[in-house]
Amino acid sequence: MPTLKEPAPLSGAAPPAFAVLGALSLSHLLNDLIQSLLPAIYPLLKSGFKLDFGQIGLITMVFQVTASVLQPIVGLQTDRRPMPFSLALGMASSLVGLLLLSVAWTYGMLLLAAGLVGLGSAVFHPEATRMARLASGGRFGLAQSLFQVGGNAGTAFGPLLAAFIVVPKGQSSVAWFSLAALVGIGVLTLVGRWYRERLAGTARLAARTKTLAPTDLSKTRIVATIAVLLALIFSKYFYMASFSSYYTFYLIHRFGVPVAESQIYLFVFLGAAAAGTILGGPIGDRFGRKPVIWASILGVVPFTLALPHADLAWTVILTVPIGLILASAMPAILVYAQELLPGRIGLVGGLFFGFAFGMGGLGAAIFGELADRTSIEFVYGLCAYLPLIGLIAALLPRLGR
Repeated sequence: MPTLKEPAPLSGAAPPAFAVLGALSLSHLLNDLIQSLLPAIYPLLKSGFKLDFGQIGLITMVFQVTASVLQPIVGLQTDRRPMPFSLALGMASSLVGLLLLSVAWTYGMLLLAAGLVGLGSAVFHPEATRMARLASGGRFGLAQSLFQVGGNAGTAFGPLLAAFIVVPKGQSSVAWFSLAALVGIGVLTLVGRWYRERLAGTARLAARTKTLAPTDLSKTRIVATIAVLLALIFSKYFYMASFSSYYTFYLIHRFGVPVAESQIYLFVFLGAAAAGTILGGPIGDRFGRKPVIWASILGVVPFTLALPHADLAWTVILTVPIGLILASAMPAILVYAQELLPGRIGLVGGLFFGFAFGMGGLGAAIFGELADRTSIEFVYGLCAYLPLIGLIAALLPRLGR
């Protein structure tokens, strides 16, 4: 495990604290790996508990809405009073939810386990976002990409591990992944110590940041711009929900692939999304946030429109540019919002990650009910048009570099 003794940069002149960013990325990987186990074992739960698509969607909604409602509250609170060890406590909540998921024998217990994992996510993201910005050395897009790619990698590895461990060994084998939560608690405890030692520096940075005027936009224009960014998040995560919760069912139902093979194809998509995340931040640092936001969301449209009409081979191929292009937006969107609201880093992280999770949960529930009433193929045909919402990126003002 890398040492966390690098000095925390308080200006753009200092280099990024890569050991800290690496630890945050690793903990993000572990956090999101745990979260991704839930949708990865949906086929197992669907058959074992005799669930319909609507009940599957409700599980996702409980998890993601729990996270989305609490994250802005946690972010606002930590803006006022930083809590260095809150991340480790959040991971402990995920650990309890994971163990409960491994032994659940009723649908209600599944919902409770999903809620506990969602609580852990709500605590993790706002404060981890602040720590990543503090360790950025002024390269904010790069720091967000490094932080977020850990989460994307964890989301990608979850279905793959589920395919080789949980699917053949059953629900109880989920308990093995508690080891990941324990490692995460250890890493986040070290990060908490690093952060606690630098709280005075963080306070000075916050005081300076609040005096900055990165834009001359009025409060009304700032609120309107935040609304546009949230609408872009809506389009991105509604579409992503169709993959994270139902892509395996789509492959199984349309092409007749085995469950384990469908998890591998889901890994291909999620791996491409992880690669897109690592590219979006540095490109935004170099060329600006708005071009990345515009290209990443609208540029995916030709591929999403072609996907519902493709055979199995082309379906898998098309998911690569879809994941790559779509995921590159999130680091740029988050840094753009931080520049709009300086000194409110926790609130921005909580609001945007929370809204993303909430939209993913709402999308999962809506798509589940829609699939029950129509077909899973109809859902994917409809989702293909969601990225067109990216046209409203034209309304975003260009901020000063």
